[in-house]
Amino acid sequence: MTVKVRFAPSPTGKLHVGNVRAALWNWLFARKSEGTFVLRIDDTDRERSTKAYEDGIRTDLRWLGLNWDETTRQSERFGEYEAAAEKLKAAGLLYPCYETAEELDRKRKIQRARGLPPVYDRGALNLTADDVAALENEGRRPHWRFKLSQSPVAWTDLIRGDTTVDTASVSDPVLIREDGVFLYTLPSCVDDIDMSITHVMRGEDHVTNTGVQIEIIRALGGTPPQFAHHSLLVGADGQGLSKRLGSLSIEVMREDGVEPASITSFLAKLGTADPVTPQPDIQELAKTFDFDRLGRAPARFDMGELEALNAKLLRETSFETMADRLQALGVSQSLWEAVRGNITRVAEAADWVGIVDGEIEPVIENEALCGEAAMLLSGQLDAESWGVLTSALKEKTGAKGKNLFMPLRLALTGRARGPEMAALLPLIGAEKARARLRGQKA
Repeated sequence: MTVKVRFAPSPTGKLHVGNVRAALWNWLFARKSEGTFVLRIDDTDRERSTKAYEDGIRTDLRWLGLNWDETTRQSERFGEYEAAAEKLKAAGLLYPCYETAEELDRKRKIQRARGLPPVYDRGALNLTADDVAALENEGRRPHWRFKLSQSPVAWTDLIRGDTTVDTASVSDPVLIREDGVFLYTLPSCVDDIDMSITHVMRGEDHVTNTGVQIEIIRALGGTPPQFAHHSLLVGADGQGLSKRLGSLSIEVMREDGVEPASITSFLAKLGTADPVTPQPDIQELAKTFDFDRLGRAPARFDMGELEALNAKLLRETSFETMADRLQALGVSQSLWEAVRGNITRVAEAADWVGIVDGEIEPVIENEALCGEAAMLLSGQLDAESWGVLTSALKEKTGAKGKNLFMPLRLALTGRARGPEMAALLPLIGAEKARARLRGQKA
């Protein structure tokens, strides 16, 4: 079997970590299997779908390295969905219903009051031709429901194992609204058939939908793909992410300076039995994908852990790997090697360009100590100069520990924290360092 998977976002909002995790796992599986990754834009909702959101989805996926092999839009395939609907109608499996939203809500409330599940009672199947004519004369237009078999639908889920959905416990799904708009289910089934999708990997909140879709696919003469339902993401506190998705959008993370490799490394292993480690090569990440490693427990997304992973990735990134980006910021190889262990964003390295090469207002906390240091500094500075300087100062003044190192750091950088001074001092240079130690702007 040639693997073919799809990621099917709706262009009604921005991509966030939840749906990107699904996209990533599909992509990793396709690449490991040397298969095909399809980007399908589910834009049947014309009112909420926008070109801006679609463009944003494509931008985010490209930035993450999730290139696609094929792409399509559902809005370009309405003819195929109409044909499928007519086929189901002819088979007696798609039937018109005339209840209003208020009437359906009233039915559900009555069923709950009687201790019954709020499943559609199929009242529309009992309508006579005269009933239908009367309803349409009132101006009512039907929505269309698929007639489920009301029997168990079973499949072997690649993550959950043997899974069964009893469609007797599910309402016949609405496939077409009163205004003629197709809802998600029918177009998705038609596309999976027509595009020869072999595997569908998505969140476990779709398990019941899968039982329904298997019946629809079979009714249309197709072969259902294999399904894999992964666990959902929750926050570090164990609560759902729904209220925080704005801040967890890929666009926001990109603008905030999070590296794409940090996001893919983190999401690829979140909810698996594997440790989370930075992997800058997403192709190498694909080689490690394994359904047997995917757990069923909710996966905790902790932004703090992503931040830590981003910092670790930068610590392990050579200058050559991102030379173009760093040179554009004015960051030299020596500066990068000095600061990369103390930053969480590449942009922070640019701040140290100004501290090393530009002028700063030195902070003089101990004038006598700094003045003594200025007199001791001379000649060409190298990696040993900081150790030589601090040893001489300790010997001469008796200062040690924080009382020795902090005043020097504040005078030389204007900051209480930062990279190792042994690496920074040679970059600052003797002349500028002496001036700063004397309290001069330099």
